[in-house]
Amino acid sequence: MPQSPHDRAAEYHNKAAHAHAAAATAHGKGDHLTAHELSQQAHEHSKKAFELSKEASSQAASSKH
Repeated sequence: MPQSPHDRAAEYHNKAAHAHAAAATAHGKGDHLTAHELSQQAHEHSKKAFELSKEASSQAASSKH
């Protein structure tokens, strides 16, 4: 069964949160290059989650009509 945009958005929000936490850990260990890469990954996941959230919202709005 395909996931709804809402479920996929939630998955990407979780991925972003995990990448942010990993980036913070790497930064705390002085591994700034890894922290930067993980922060970029978190940003990409956050952007994808935002797009999927907009899609879910559009679908919800159109189903009300």
